[in-house]
Amino acid sequence: MIDSKAKGRTGEKEADDVDAYDLILKDKEKLLSFEEPTRFIFSHSALREGWDNPNIFVICTLKQSDNTISKRQEVGRGLRISVNQYGERQDDPSTVHEKNVLTVVANESYEDFVKGLQTEIADSLSHRPDKIDAKYFENKVLHTRNGKKVIDSTFARQIEYYLIMNQYIDIDGKITEKYTSDKASGKLADMPEQLKPYQLEIHTLIEQGVSASALPEIENERNIKVNPFNKTNFDKIEFQELWKRIKTKAIYQVNFDTEELIEKCIHSLNKNLAVSYSKYRVQRGQQKDNLSAKELKEGEGFTLHSADTLENAASTHSHIAYDLIGKIVEGVTLTRRTVSIILKGILPQKFDQYKMNPEQFISKSIELINEQKATTIINKLSYDRISEQFTDDIFTANQAMHDFSKAKELKKHVYNYAITDSKVESELVNKLEEGNEVVVYAKLPRGFYIPTPVGKYNPDWAIAFDKDKTKYIYFVAETKGSLSSMQLKPIEQIKIECAKKFFQNFDIDNGTSSVKYDVITKYDELLDIIKK
Repeated sequence: MIDSKAKGRTGEKEADDVDAYDLILKDKEKLLSFEEPTRFIFSHSALREGWDNPNIFVICTLKQSDNTISKRQEVGRGLRISVNQYGERQDDPSTVHEKNVLTVVANESYEDFVKGLQTEIADSLSHRPDKIDAKYFENKVLHTRNGKKVIDSTFARQIEYYLIMNQYIDIDGKITEKYTSDKASGKLADMPEQLKPYQLEIHTLIEQGVSASALPEIENERNIKVNPFNKTNFDKIEFQELWKRIKTKAIYQVNFDTEELIEKCIHSLNKNLAVSYSKYRVQRGQQKDNLSAKELKEGEGFTLHSADTLENAASTHSHIAYDLIGKIVEGVTLTRRTVSIILKGILPQKFDQYKMNPEQFISKSIELINEQKATTIINKLSYDRISEQFTDDIFTANQAMHDFSKAKELKKHVYNYAITDSKVESELVNKLEEGNEVVVYAKLPRGFYIPTPVGKYNPDWAIAFDKDKTKYIYFVAETKGSLSSMQLKPIEQIKIECAKKFFQNFDIDNGTSSVKYDVITKYDELLDIIKK
């Protein structure tokens, strides 16, 4: 904290007013850096117009005031997209609402104002269009590295088809819960090739059309707290026995035959590698008369008359040395020698496709090699336990804050409430609470994970059943909306297969107490497994 009016005891030494105000009003980069120790600012007037600091997350007002304009100026300082230490805006659609939260600690004069402002924002959002169809996307402008693209009717229908095929919109054009849950978990389905270059902008357009009910609610933080830990359930013998069996850490080994992997990759590339010539689009139009500033700013200064999509059938040449092998090595994490042998082994007509479209050749080669690598990993993967264990602290450490004011308190969970990621998980919790076979269960914290060659894997649930009513007492479950491999991303499939290997023959006490692992979509499937 800097006191611009601080004086020494003699009254002769005065703090430097200029430095204090420069730090607050001008030296934004310095104030945002980790090296600057100032963390709290008590200001008489700096929160009014003119203060350009995007990283304000908490405003605590100490003065009483009825001046609405001043309050709007003050709140406006915090209603900005924050930046990281490099000055990059934190506006990723998947995390923007988590990172950009403004908390107002209000006195009495502020409370009614904030409540009115929240209502005003909610009303404004409720008027957004909430029907997502081809017509919604038509004539919208996408901004890319290569310039702007105006969405025509054909492109709009392709976007709508993607949303329908992935069950992201219903028959009325409303965003489904599947889209919301996939977006929240970072598991949105990949877009087809023609949409991929624009997928970030397309998802931004989708979010702009979502109804206010699907957007994050403006919350009263008085209701927000950490999920209370139910130590009574955690200490139950059944859960302690389950936890004892899974908390031991492990390491994995992959002992595969490099020659076999090379042979499979060559065969896959020869069979499946197909690269198309790069395409470009030529649009013809005429500039409008009497252009307004708004039309110029939004890229609406031309009337489009016609457009052609053309194919560049010429080979791509460049005077710049291109590290083809290095690029593929980065994507598949194999040695340069192995990648070189694979590329030398494919048919000449396949390798010639590199001249047609280098970027697509590299990306498709990486995809096909990784598919073969994944298959080899699963077949040759093994786990060994080590002495290190996960501690009980992972159930209480680093908990996020949540609003449980409308949540239903649970009886069998190791927390008072369950933080679910989807409708599938919410329904499972209800069934686990009702089922007489269930003694105790837990949504496993993110601190618990299984190491895999494609990253850490965090299973969803640990469940202990009544030993007199089920075949398997100890169960670890992964919940998915669909068991179809077509609807699971390759990385998800690999992690699930690795987990099956991890829990395979996972016995202690001479094989009398196994831990069963499986993927389920509903409670009935779980019952079918444990009662076999």
